[in-house]
Amino acid sequence: MRVPDSTVERWLEEDLGHHDVTNHVPGETAGRLVAKESGVAAGLDEAVAVFDYFDLDAEPTVDVGEAVEPGDVVLTVSGRARDVLRGERVAVNVAGHASGIATATRRAVDAAREGSDSVRVAATRKTTPGLRGVEKRAVVAGGGDTHRLDLSGLVMVKDNHVAEMGLEEAIDHFAARKSFVTKLEVEVENPEDGARAAAAGADIVLFDNMAPAEVARGVDALPEETLAEASGGITVADVPAYAETGVDVISMGSLTHSAPSLDYSFRTGGGE
Repeated sequence: MRVPDSTVERWLEEDLGHHDVTNHVPGETAGRLVAKESGVAAGLDEAVAVFDYFDLDAEPTVDVGEAVEPGDVVLTVSGRARDVLRGERVAVNVAGHASGIATATRRAVDAAREGSDSVRVAATRKTTPGLRGVEKRAVVAGGGDTHRLDLSGLVMVKDNHVAEMGLEEAIDHFAARKSFVTKLEVEVENPEDGARAAAAGADIVLFDNMAPAEVARGVDALPEETLAEASGGITVADVPAYAETGVDVISMGSLTHSAPSLDYSFRTGGGE
């Protein structure tokens, strides 16, 4: 995966400003990105792209999606000291942010396996503006599903649409406008409306902000061909109970909007 130079330039411009004196360091050096806690590595392609922008030699030493432990080196870089130092903070930040998302996702996926072998854990569109690609790839690195990448990937009838048009009318409205290759998902707020949505033409029914027992009732009433999704404030601790309801997908906004960064440090020379 190649990160566009324009993206890297935007990241670097934000960090370096117009008169960077701090990193005017002569000579050559070598550096390494080191994990300070256990987690799942992600964002390494993006970190390498930062160093590549300066024509440095940078290589990941672990695979994206691989578990790391404290002290593990995940990336090495060498070249002009000034440019290694100019890129290091941006590289650390993007790798730490992505790895935090991958780690949170892996925990949720592992929790889901306690309740079901087949349920998918998915992210949502609750991403940081400008970083959706980084964050969605991190979800995949953690074993999760990206859900829709943007509004064009799936038609979703949400509560505001239903409030404006009514459930069946909203489904008819969007079904008439979508492509034949695009699925239609409908968000419902009680178990009974799930069956109504399916009867009206929903391909996927999202049971939003319901307890597991309510979700299970809704799933039982759906036709076999209709996919079921649970979402709304679900935590890792809640995931096994939702997985047992029979849903096909558990989506969690917290994977991207609340995951803490994985702690990395960057070291040059021979020091630890």
